[in-house]
Amino acid sequence: MDYSKMPRRNILAIDMKSFFATCECIDMGLDPFTTPLVVAEPNRNGAMTLAVTPYMKSLGVGGRTRIYEIPKNIKFMTAPPRMEYYIKMSKKVVSIYQEYVDIKDIHIYSIDECFLDVTDYLKLYKKTDYELALDIMEKIKEKTGLISTCGIGPNLLIAKVAMDIEAKHTKDNIAKWDYSDIESKFWPITPLSKFWGIGRRMEKSLNSMGLYKIGDIANYDEAKLKKKFGVIGEELYRHTWGLDYSRISDFNHRVKDSSYGHSQVLFKDYNIDNIQLIIKEMIEVLTARLRSHNKKTTVIGFGLGYSKTYGGGFYHSRKIGSPTNDAKYIYEIIYSMLERFYEDYPIRKVSINFGGLVDNNTEQLNLFENYEKVLEKENINTAIDNIKNKYGKNSILRASSLLKDSTAIERNKKIGGHRA
Repeated sequence: MDYSKMPRRNILAIDMKSFFATCECIDMGLDPFTTPLVVAEPNRNGAMTLAVTPYMKSLGVGGRTRIYEIPKNIKFMTAPPRMEYYIKMSKKVVSIYQEYVDIKDIHIYSIDECFLDVTDYLKLYKKTDYELALDIMEKIKEKTGLISTCGIGPNLLIAKVAMDIEAKHTKDNIAKWDYSDIESKFWPITPLSKFWGIGRRMEKSLNSMGLYKIGDIANYDEAKLKKKFGVIGEELYRHTWGLDYSRISDFNHRVKDSSYGHSQVLFKDYNIDNIQLIIKEMIEVLTARLRSHNKKTTVIGFGLGYSKTYGGGFYHSRKIGSPTNDAKYIYEIIYSMLERFYEDYPIRKVSINFGGLVDNNTEQLNLFENYEKVLEKENINTAIDNIKNKYGKNSILRASSLLKDSTAIERNKKIGGHRA
């Protein structure tokens, strides 16, 4: 692989170590490295922990485990989740980042994790990216008490994987990787779910294909990955070679007037299995709206809100290469985000947004797609839209809309599902 023309930025991926549990320890004046504390709903033996302290991790207790799974010989304290407090602490950390770089060069990836593009600041501070990372991390500890880890790389992907895989094992909690480290550091990673963007489900599917290490995927037939996983397969193949063309400005894309969105508060708890039905139905509604206004999207936003018991959730956006209003393609993008960010908590809210809208006659064909197939797909979508517009939203339904977890029929009634 020739990396000479690949983007080279100075990206920092910074994560707060055992964030929720450490926040609780700081509030109580305790040391998270010596305190056996678990953040979870009290008096619920089947509750899943939101976080555990580094001390608990040193005893072999994972950050996502059921209370009853913690060995009986380990005595521990329990603190109930306090999302407002964690958000307050998160804002303090982001304000520290803003002391060093402009907000446009910061991507808030989650409540405890951020990306910083420090490329244009190194001359200003007369420091290397490594030295600047140390300064920022020391300031975070000084002002908040939080311990952080940092991955440094030439793009967001490499910085993130360096942080996830190596930073927490180094003396200063920093790991710096480059393109030259891909074969020696990316490829040995196993199990596959340790790699950014591969969930447990995809891991099982890849294992069934005889792929157990990242290097196995990198040396597999890209066309077969594309056929098996669609757009996710293409992205996965690129990522195993350390290729990532995204910029922080892509994630920070904000559309004021040119966007379509929909949020749905659910009447019961959903999980990874039945939430996919809701997501597909929402995508169909929004893509029909795109087509009715002769538009396509270039920025897809997706988020989940967890039940009140756990609180929190996530919202992330992704810029795509080819404008689209095709529901199947958009679902593949959103499913990859679901696999990457979902934390196995009960879901009570789904949000989807299409931004960066362009006119339908703006074409930027994907090299992997056949134009005739794209046109055929668009004609089918148009025919379905015309029938629904004439006879009502419920005149054509997927069989899945009849399932008990579906909300499509009732939602369609509220927005004009029947016509006289």
